[in-house]
Amino acid sequence: MKTIKFLLVSVCFFVNAAMAQKGIDPTPEDITKAKKLREIYAKDDIAILESSDYISFDLNKKDGKVIVNHNSKENLMNINYRSDIHKAEFYDSESSIETFSMKYRNDKTAQFQVTDEYYKDKDLFYNDAKVKYITVDFPVQGYNYKYEMQKKYDDVKYFTALYFNDEYPILKKKISFDIPNWLEVELKELNFDGYKITKTSSQEKDITHITYTFDDVPAVYKEEETPGRSYIYPHILILAKSFTKDNVKTPLFRDYKDLYKWYRSLVLMMKDDPNVMKAKVTELTANAKTDDEKIKNIYYWVQDNIRYIAFEDGIAGFKPDESNHVFEKRYGDCKGMANLIKQMLKLAGFDARLTWIGTKHIAYDYKTPSLAVDNHMICTLIYKGKKIYLDGTEKFNSLGDYAERIQNKEVMIEDGENCIIEKVPGGNADANKEVFKAALSLDGEKMIGTCNKSFLGESKTQFLNIYNSFESNKKKERLDGFLTRQKKDIVVNDLKTSDFKNRDSVLTLDYGIAISNKVSSFDNEIYVDLDFMNEYKGFELKDRKVDYEMDYKTYFNSEITLKIPDGYKVTKIPSNLVIKENNFDVNISFENTGKEIVYKKTFLFKNACIKAGEIGKWNDFNKKLIENYNQQITLSK
Repeated sequence: MKTIKFLLVSVCFFVNAAMAQKGIDPTPEDITKAKKLREIYAKDDIAILESSDYISFDLNKKDGKVIVNHNSKENLMNINYRSDIHKAEFYDSESSIETFSMKYRNDKTAQFQVTDEYYKDKDLFYNDAKVKYITVDFPVQGYNYKYEMQKKYDDVKYFTALYFNDEYPILKKKISFDIPNWLEVELKELNFDGYKITKTSSQEKDITHITYTFDDVPAVYKEEETPGRSYIYPHILILAKSFTKDNVKTPLFRDYKDLYKWYRSLVLMMKDDPNVMKAKVTELTANAKTDDEKIKNIYYWVQDNIRYIAFEDGIAGFKPDESNHVFEKRYGDCKGMANLIKQMLKLAGFDARLTWIGTKHIAYDYKTPSLAVDNHMICTLIYKGKKIYLDGTEKFNSLGDYAERIQNKEVMIEDGENCIIEKVPGGNADANKEVFKAALSLDGEKMIGTCNKSFLGESKTQFLNIYNSFESNKKKERLDGFLTRQKKDIVVNDLKTSDFKNRDSVLTLDYGIAISNKVSSFDNEIYVDLDFMNEYKGFELKDRKVDYEMDYKTYFNSEITLKIPDGYKVTKIPSNLVIKENNFDVNISFENTGKEIVYKKTFLFKNACIKAGEIGKWNDFNKKLIENYNQQITLSK
């Protein structure tokens, strides 16, 4: 009897399971659709069939803040055979996630574990950012899930932008706003050109309805070294200007002056105690013979002694830390380091000011009043009628040199109740010049000689950043590896360097070199592979659709001379190679003077990028470059 009862229960269980499975398994139509989508999106595992964002606004009458309600829904389909993805949403002390769910296509809740934890990042020492995420399993092709997320922002200033593109391609995208009449808000449309984005607007009682629709939205580019997303993806900036309550209009961020006013309110909350670092400032300036030397001593001391660690915790994500805290702890974020430089320079009698700036990663300037405009803080020194920008996070940067990431970017400089809008000067590739020289001769089937490398500007700071990242007992080994390109056939000796601690001089490396396996001789002929460094060999940008961004404007110059052995003449020499484009020039030449072969290479990347429209030309050139590197010099007796 028990056996019969067990069998009946088992049958019921499997029947119910089959019915439940039937309700969530993909239909034949789903499978057909998934296969077609896979043909279109061959590199994607998931497609979003529909995606909608709905934005509404409320007023917190108690705090006088505008609340943002963001509801997001997606219908996700697996277009590959099987997929596992993470679905995540971030929030912080200024926001909360009220709904975070995943359902089957029959609207029954999928029982995935939701993890809710503080967001960890190696660049963030402490932050209040939290993340909710789930790992979603798509067992077969055509499988569907319905995702929903409801998020609340306690203050509209922190709700800055909405992007159309997602990690996955979207077939139908909709972004809707319900804007109450008491709220003055601008929806600034950016990068819409070239896309079929439809906008509709209607009025109902005291609410304006605005909807954007966009079909066949491509996934975000899965490429590295790209411009910031604000340059390349269509998006909407949400610029809340003011709200009205009881016939009283309260300004929010109408222009950059309102933005500065809010920033200044945070600065006024600080309680700096400059006396804590007064003795150190006296020590750094006591023996300085000029004001320039005093400034450098302070600026370089902060670079050398204060460790940069990003810090984001609620209001501290925007408010600078007190200078005395940074000085005592010996670490700080960009805001704390900028404030420390300011206070130390003021103690030394200079006019120094906090300065907000958006790095190269951000497309906007201060014509756009939003927290999305800037992501960095530096210090501005007003000295002899000029403005000098000091970035404590740039280790090994010399006074007056500016990193590529802040060049030509607008700055907002504090000026009491007002502010000054300026622009950081730009630079050219000459300022970052890297030069390599080698004088070689043949010694049997080896090339031997002397080499010199020199670095300026950002090529120097990049070298020093990498060099100083090595453990002390590994520095020589790693430096030798750098000079030999990790090739066992190259040996360096008698290395002499300039003073690596002197930021204001050219960094130089002088050394001897011996190169094997680049020379071979048969009968009365010698064959030489003169290029043993092969710069940019294989630097091909395959299947790339967006600009390639470099760390800085690059000017690499190389000159290798090879002494022609007595009794030999040059009978074959590689061909020259030249290309000139808007953003890059390359010139490779060989010259036979009768006594020596002079081999010159110049790689110039004038604007620190290869534009998308130039990538094909660069790739074609790179193939020719490899062919050139593979050519030999023939010397005949």
